[in-house]
Amino acid sequence: MRGSDLINSRLPDELIMDVFQRLEDKSDCDAVSLVCRRWRKLERATRRTIKIGASGPANQLLENVVERFKGLQKLFVDERLPVVSLSSPRAPPSRRKRHSSPPMQFRHLAESSESEETELDRFSLSDAGLAAVAKGCKGLEKLSLIWCSSVTSLGLTTVAQNCKNLKSLDLQGCYVRDEGLIAVGQNCKQLEDLNLRFCEGLTDTGLVGLAEGCGRSLKSLGIAACAWITDKSLEAVASNCTFLETLSLDSENIRNQGIISVAKGCRSLKALKLQCINVVDEALLAVGSFCSSLELLALYSFQRFTDKSLSAIGHGCKNLRDLTLSDCYFLSDKSLEDVAHGCTKMTHLEINGCHNIGTSGLEHIGRSCPGLLELALLYCPRIGNSALLEVGRSCSHLQALHLVDCSSINDEAICNVAKGCRNLRKLHIRRCYEIGDEGIISVGENCSSLTDLSLRFCDRLGDQALVAIAQGCSLRHLNVSGCHLITDIGLTAIARGCPDLIYLDVSVLQNIGDMALAELGDGCHLLKDIVLSHCRQITDVGLRHLVRGCTRLETCHMVYCPLVTAAGVATIVSSCSHIKKVLVEKWKVSERTRRRASSVLSFLCVDL
Repeated sequence: MRGSDLINSRLPDELIMDVFQRLEDKSDCDAVSLVCRRWRKLERATRRTIKIGASGPANQLLENVVERFKGLQKLFVDERLPVVSLSSPRAPPSRRKRHSSPPMQFRHLAESSESEETELDRFSLSDAGLAAVAKGCKGLEKLSLIWCSSVTSLGLTTVAQNCKNLKSLDLQGCYVRDEGLIAVGQNCKQLEDLNLRFCEGLTDTGLVGLAEGCGRSLKSLGIAACAWITDKSLEAVASNCTFLETLSLDSENIRNQGIISVAKGCRSLKALKLQCINVVDEALLAVGSFCSSLELLALYSFQRFTDKSLSAIGHGCKNLRDLTLSDCYFLSDKSLEDVAHGCTKMTHLEINGCHNIGTSGLEHIGRSCPGLLELALLYCPRIGNSALLEVGRSCSHLQALHLVDCSSINDEAICNVAKGCRNLRKLHIRRCYEIGDEGIISVGENCSSLTDLSLRFCDRLGDQALVAIAQGCSLRHLNVSGCHLITDIGLTAIARGCPDLIYLDVSVLQNIGDMALAELGDGCHLLKDIVLSHCRQITDVGLRHLVRGCTRLETCHMVYCPLVTAAGVATIVSSCSHIKKVLVEKWKVSERTRRRASSVLSFLCVDL
């Protein structure tokens, strides 16, 4: 106590506040506020970020937060998150009924629904809560309102008029209309980041008004599932948002003209994500011609793009570093060849479900992009071993490799990658049935930096692979779900060789039992998350051994473990002081356990 008195008497408020501002973890901030009244007052004055749920008495909660923390700059309200007073999370609230009628009819729809307001709606964040924010947080710079469907344009207008330093605004799932967005454009001249995903009440009028009002400061824009947003909005963005750097579009109503306008008007564009089924080659030809600064390109579900599009990108976007191609059925090896030759700075590549892309396309990437750091091949049956041979030979800096349902890749390819890419830190393989112990043993022998390993439903993997990994790598994350050849021997090796393990998924392993859990308890004291579901030999005895050593456990999934009883569930709940979630069958939980730990229990829904 004498030490604390000395600190309070010698240190001025400014110095203590400077220390508090350097605290990054919320729990640390909460802890210092409990030391004394002075520290509580100073900590509240320095708190800059708050994240809360919008369920329960959200308006009153927000009013209390604003009154208590006067210096807030970042406020995150997510209606998918629970408030402290609630016992369990819930799904996003029911939205107002949507119709495909013209936008002007939405007002009548909102008014007619007031009388049918549900109990859930009455406890959601509304304009009254935003009014409190506008009044108490004049210096607010970042506001996120996720799925706050009771917030309207009136509340957004109030915030815009009072929080003129706003730089980031996330309205995902909010049913605001054009008036609110126009008010933001008129008042928030420093706005840089705007997310309008699932804002179904907006039309071109609102986005055009915003672009005309604060377009010069806007750097990032996201639009998805906004049925009334068309090319007209993008033309306004192109004319007014000349410094735009990031654009994400998911819309059936956007066509070539809108993308072409953006390409011509936003020459500083660095990131472009598109899921627009009515956009064809001409749009990407314009991107390749005018957006030479482009660094990230993601194309999703484009069934009308051809190799001509990617050829334009390869020739015009020499700074491209991150490329995602998902379900682009008409792209072939020629696309990857042109990208590889033109975009030699490539560091991240994902190919997902592009069935016409095969081995030769990826070989060109391996030869021409030596700086590749991350490669993901998902549902690529035509890509074979020689593609990864080139990657292993030339891409020595590779840090992450993801393989899903690649039926033509086997141990030879994994061995080549392991020997050539010794900096590998993350390896995720799922349902690649030709990969077995040989490839993973090579990883253990050559990739000492590996910390994240996921081998899901790889039928040929057994204990020898895990023994080699335990001897050569210090894992933090391990997932061997569905690898039925793995037994207690393999997990014992992991427990003894990987003391830094914090996440483990051994679900659907029929040959592991209590011995493995006892070894984990002895060797993996940092373990936080474990998945044991469908492990039929695990018993309450094994769980007792596990929790004796794994005192930091936060989540435990153990559904369909027939030998685990109510006593085992009680052991997990009572022995782990940090436990946050236990997933188990409802009938296995005793009344006493339910009373003591209802907030951490999650039940498998089987009573249908």
